[in-house]
Amino acid sequence: MLMSNPTRLQLAIQNIEKARAYTRQLLEGLDDADWFRQPTEGVTHVAWQVGHLAMAQYALCLARRRGSEPGDRDLMSREFRRHFGKGSIPDPDPANNPSPEEIRQVFDAVHRQSLAELAAEDDARLAEPLAAPHEMFNTLIEALEFCALHEMLHAGQIGLLRRLLGSEPLR
Repeated sequence: MLMSNPTRLQLAIQNIEKARAYTRQLLEGLDDADWFRQPTEGVTHVAWQVGHLAMAQYALCLARRRGSEPGDRDLMSREFRRHFGKGSIPDPDPANNPSPEEIRQVFDAVHRQSLAELAAEDDARLAEPLAAPHEMFNTLIEALEFCALHEMLHAGQIGLLRRLLGSEPLR
């Protein structure tokens, strides 16, 4: 639901939700057997894209905002981060990866946790410089805005994979 005169935080949250809704549409109807298929060897696959989005949302919306917390290992294991973190290489062998169901569970759990914590975020902290800035952002609000942009970039890759795997484009 769009608000009149939303705050920058509210806009960032809306954009994160819109990007996630679009990614979910792209994933609908994809068979689990296709999650690890690479249309061209050594490129990427749907499982890596979705796992990477979960890992990135955790980093952008949770870890960079408040550091890691003990309960975070329940959201996402160290092994999961190893598979899907920045610089990781997509492995097409399903036996070497978490299952599509596990990837979807982490993808959804990180998103729920991010939205829950962002709903209680203090607007005054948004412009503070991050302890670990990135080439694309320096403040918390910029990291949150980048989260939606990053998801759309990877949603585009999922859309291309869908087409290369024989699925129709979204209308």
